[in-house]
Amino acid sequence: MADLVQYYGTGRRKSAIARVFLRPGTGNFTVNDKPSEVYFVTEQQRVSARRPLGLTELTGSFDVVTTVRGGGVSAQADAVKMGIARALLEFNAELRKTLKTDGLLTRDSRKKERKKYGQKGARARFQFSKR
Repeated sequence: MADLVQYYGTGRRKSAIARVFLRPGTGNFTVNDKPSEVYFVTEQQRVSARRPLGLTELTGSFDVVTTVRGGGVSAQADAVKMGIARALLEFNAELRKTLKTDGLLTRDSRKKERKKYGQKGARARFQFSKR
């Protein structure tokens, strides 16, 4: 039996985690067993998710299979973007300079700030009444 050739990358953004598998193919892009055009609602999300492939000009040479969970759809699109970039590095390490200069390998570490005790939210206070 022939081994399946695939390249793996994990992408994270806020609380979204994407597991991305790149397999040599014709350019099919599926997210959670749905086509990316159906899963990602806006055009901006679709473009964001496909950006690493377009930048490296490998759009038609890989099938992208991803599993995403957590977060919102926009954060999931960014997580997929990072996962694809990391999987491309596994495929060819010489792409690192191209991906790095566009900021696709940098993890966006911003997360939701926790709510503090004695306050209404993370930063919002309860309303102050002088009288």
